[in-house]
Amino acid sequence: MEKMAHDELQQIEINLLLEGLYQMYGYDFRGYVRASLRRRILNRMSAEGLSTITSLLEKVLHDQGALERLLNDLSIRLTEMFRDPSFFVAFRKEVVPMLRKLPEIRIWHAGCATGEEVYSMAILMMEEGLADKTKIYGTDMNEKAIEAAQKGAFPLKQMQQYTKNYLEAGGTKAFSEYYTTDHRYAYFRPFINEHLMFAQHNLVTDGSINEFHVILCRNVLIYFDQDLQHRVHRLIYSSLADGGFLGLGSKESIHFVPDRLAYTDFVPQEKIYRK
Repeated sequence: MEKMAHDELQQIEINLLLEGLYQMYGYDFRGYVRASLRRRILNRMSAEGLSTITSLLEKVLHDQGALERLLNDLSIRLTEMFRDPSFFVAFRKEVVPMLRKLPEIRIWHAGCATGEEVYSMAILMMEEGLADKTKIYGTDMNEKAIEAAQKGAFPLKQMQQYTKNYLEAGGTKAFSEYYTTDHRYAYFRPFINEHLMFAQHNLVTDGSINEFHVILCRNVLIYFDQDLQHRVHRLIYSSLADGGFLGLGSKESIHFVPDRLAYTDFVPQEKIYRK
C-alpha cells in the first residue's frame, strides 16, 4: 500500500511538472510514454540535488538553466549516421528512382536530433547526382540539438561506426572524403550542407512547415502515446505530397493510424510507405 501511495503521488507530481512546462513555456511532453519520461525526470531530479519532482517543477519555473537541462534530458537524441543501413540501401534502390522524375525534391527529417541522419541523406543524394535539386530540412524541438546539427561536427571516436554504417548502406566513396578532422571532432565539408536547412520545430505543438516529397520520422514516434502518435501522423499526412514517401523507424508502423488506407506499403520491411 505504501509503495502504491508513493507511485500515485509521483504520478501526480509528474503530471504537474509536465503541465507546468506546457503552461509556462509551451513544451508539451504530456503525450509521451511515461516509463521513459519518468526515468529521465528522476535522473534530472537527482542531478539537481532535489528530493521531489515538485521541487524540480519549482526550480524549472524560476531557473532558466534548470529548464534547459531538463529539456535536454527529455529530448530524444539517440541517433547515428546511416542508422539501420538496410533502410538507406532500400531508399537508394527503391525510392531514389522515383525521385529522379521530380523537378525538385524536398525532404524533411522530423525530430532530427543533432542531424546525423540529415547529413547521411545529403551524402546519399549527392552520390545519386540529385543534390542540386534537393532541399533537405532537419527539425527538432531541442534548440541546442539544432545548433549542434548546424555545425556539422561530430565526435571523431564515432567515425569508425559511421564509416561501417556508410559502407553497409551502399556508400560509393571513401567516407573520409566527406570530412576533415582535428584530434577530437570530424567536420563535414561545406559542400555537404549547401542544401540543408535546420530549424527548431515541435512535432507536438507546431504546424506544417512545407509540402514534402519525403518525410523521415524515424525512432521518434515510439516515445509518444497513441493519441499523440495520431496527432503527429495527421501533421505528417498533411505535409506529404501525393505520391510522397514516409519513412519510419524499425519499431514503428502506420498500421494503426487513422490515415492508414491513404498509404501503400512501398518497402514494408524497411517501414517505407507511399502516400
